[in-house]
Amino acid sequence: MSTIEKVQEDVLVEDQVGINNEIILYNDDVNTFDHVIDTLIRVCKHTAEQAEQCAILVHYKGKCTVKTGSFDELKPQCMQLLEAGLSAEIV
Repeated sequence: MSTIEKVQEDVLVEDQVGINNEIILYNDDVNTFDHVIDTLIRVCKHTAEQAEQCAILVHYKGKCTVKTGSFDELKPQCMQLLEAGLSAEIV
């Protein structure tokens, strides 16, 4: 006969209030890949590779999360994306 030991662990989960917002970038038929990539690098501080991957995801999937953070942090970035002619929103 063997003994089965059960271990119960308490896991601390810290809520990050206000950090769960995302900028979603949507596909359109107007902007070029280069414009989207350059804008993501400038506004969202993406690397060239990260911006290119986001542009590809937006093209093929229709949308992509390009930035996460607090609403107050994301609002000016989302506004800059919109001013550059991209389709984006904070969710």
